[in-house]
Amino acid sequence: MRAWTWCLLALTLAGPLQAQAPQDVAPGAGTSASATASATAEAASYTAIDLDWRDASRERAVPVRLYWPARAAPGTAVPLVVFSHGLGGSRQGYSYLGRFWASQGYASLHVQHVGSDRQVWSGSVFGLIGRLQDAAKESEAVNRVQDMRFALDQLLASPRGAQIDAQRIVVAGHSYGATTSLLLAGARPPSAPGDLRDGRIKAAIIISAPPFYGQGAPAPILAGISIPTLHITATEDVIEVPGYRSAASDRLLVFDATGGGPDKMLAVFAGGSHSIFTDRSGTGGVALNPQVKAATRELTLAFLQSVFEGRREGLRDWPLRWREILARWTGPDA
Repeated sequence: MRAWTWCLLALTLAGPLQAQAPQDVAPGAGTSASATASATAEAASYTAIDLDWRDASRERAVPVRLYWPARAAPGTAVPLVVFSHGLGGSRQGYSYLGRFWASQGYASLHVQHVGSDRQVWSGSVFGLIGRLQDAAKESEAVNRVQDMRFALDQLLASPRGAQIDAQRIVVAGHSYGATTSLLLAGARPPSAPGDLRDGRIKAAIIISAPPFYGQGAPAPILAGISIPTLHITATEDVIEVPGYRSAASDRLLVFDATGGGPDKMLAVFAGGSHSIFTDRSGTGGVALNPQVKAATRELTLAFLQSVFEGRREGLRDWPLRWREILARWTGPDA
């Protein structure tokens, strides 16, 4: 099966490095003096559970990490974010988002895609390009979507599934994971094997999405997305791998082509890097990195509160709070 070259562009370049938990910061600040206290309080507000599922129909392992809100008492309806990592990542990545969402009452299910996870970094360096190309094949792109669907099925069928609010299920992802999320939200590349949309998904958080290279104009692919979407990127969100380059402007092309009407939002941070949205600290700027993470956490929560609770004040206030690091905002009152 031929490769979808747009998938290869989703490389985060963060996979083989040790993930580091970011510190909490205030707008415009560097390292917070209360970071330790904040981290302790956040840790007490969730539990993290690793589950090793297997999809027998595909003979494929689907490891996950579930961040579950501690305040989710029996009988409480819990909203859910299903998260897809970038190429070379794992279920352990993007913990700054999973921890935060769970601390705010949202369960967060981080799915590991075994055909495009951290194993691409294993083995001989001379075989790296081949492993990346295998991870970018159309079959793996489809498998990632099926991983997400299977993981959601498994969670909903588990004892905790009775607590999941079926009207508040969100898909989110970074880089290759953003592509996976777009497919679940309704994107339809010409070479895709049918409609990969999952109707249970009610909103999408799209971080650093690469375009669908080799699939034609983006509008016909993305215009059918009708659920609310939040797109997040940075002016230096450039993806570079051997033989491929995706400029930061490509993230804007994806946003422009995506359907959704007034419920489509975009935040562009000034500076940064493609991997600034991973757990890596320092990339994109030692001072800017923790600020972007804090702003991203705050924005995603405001977006979810707006979509599911009709609370718009968070989205109205957010660009004012983070204007020093914000290059563009398209949203309410923009």
